[in-house]
Amino acid sequence: MELKIFVTTFMFIFGTIFGSFFNVVGWRLPKGLSLVKPGSFCPKCKHKLKWYELIPLFSFLIQGGKCRKCKAPIPKFYFIIELTTGILFALSYWIFGFSFECALSILISSFFVIVVVSDSNYLIIPDEVTIFFSIAIILIRLIMNGPLDAFWHLLYGIIAFFIMYGLMLLGNFIFKKESLGGGDIKLMFFVGCCLGIGSSLFTIFLSSFIALPLSLLLYAKNKDSVIPYGPFLLIATLIIVIFQLDLSIILGLSI
Repeated sequence: MELKIFVTTFMFIFGTIFGSFFNVVGWRLPKGLSLVKPGSFCPKCKHKLKWYELIPLFSFLIQGGKCRKCKAPIPKFYFIIELTTGILFALSYWIFGFSFECALSILISSFFVIVVVSDSNYLIIPDEVTIFFSIAIILIRLIMNGPLDAFWHLLYGIIAFFIMYGLMLLGNFIFKKESLGGGDIKLMFFVGCCLGIGSSLFTIFLSSFIALPLSLLLYAKNKDSVIPYGPFLLIATLIIVIFQLDLSIILGLSI
């Protein structure tokens, strides 16, 4: 038990470090900026941050949520993303230990965090991110479950992509406007690679159910509000993985 607590704590710290990096990816990649140069800096005074100003969670707390030099407020969003990533990494290990399911959960969590940053701020899911994580999940399936499993889930990803594309065409026809973004359709390819067809269909239903209350709330405040759908798809995917829900089993499907 002591070892499990130690490793879980390590995974939390590990997650916060990656969360800090995912913040950079989500903010910079949609704008076509380098992830390496320039280094992190205060957006107001352009002060280049020292290493001790970049310690996940602690730097924010020690500095009182303000730039050390100009005292401008640091967006709480950064802190929340680091904390969320740490919790998701730790939870993945605590539930699954070192296993394929743990790797799957960490990949989905990482993709989710980046999409939250990029989709919430720019309504963009960078293709590079979708491609990277889709390749990563296929490689993990190849290494841990063999080439047949990797092949079938690649096929499931393609089928899930076209299902989502069909839903977009139907939505565009019904609402007479764009109903889904291209990034959401490509994201469904990743979901299919992760879960298969049955659970991917469940993901579409579950994500819509989760997004509905927020959509109604924002619509009541502003009828022109645009709700990024990508984060909800990945939240639903995470829920299905963590709670091991499987629509294929529920419906008696073989895929």
